[in-house]
Amino acid sequence: MTPSINLVYISLSGNTQSFVNRLKAYLQPKTNLPVNTINVKDLVKDQEDFFAMTDYFVAFLPTYLEGGNGLDSGDVEILTTPLKNFIAFADNYRYCYGVVGSGNKNFNNQYCLTAKQYAETFGFPVLDDFELRGLTDDIERIGDKILELYTAQ
Repeated sequence: MTPSINLVYISLSGNTQSFVNRLKAYLQPKTNLPVNTINVKDLVKDQEDFFAMTDYFVAFLPTYLEGGNGLDSGDVEILTTPLKNFIAFADNYRYCYGVVGSGNKNFNNQYCLTAKQYAETFGFPVLDDFELRGLTDDIERIGDKILELYTAQ
């Protein structure tokens, strides 16, 4: 099996998908490894289309929460739980280098809170974050971090 860079994500409004597509375009000319993108939203039919990962990946997710303030009151993750279920499926979390969160900084303490919660739940790091669709600087910074992860293998 040929190793590859795997970007696993869920996108609801299109922001995360736009970021991942631009990130893939940034990464491809910088590596000999294939760059694969997996939108978990395309897999969700009662988890029947989930599969066990056999290669490392980086997860990307936006923050969609209901309730709470990000500090001391509860909150409920909404809409992005299929990504959490995929990471948990067949212990896929063992292959996850970490998570990159996105969100809107107007939400203060809830900015990228879901990514922080995933890191705590699964024991991998929050690698980075970006706001909304992300800027070119975000693509380059996060892309370079991902390349470092894959070259350190």
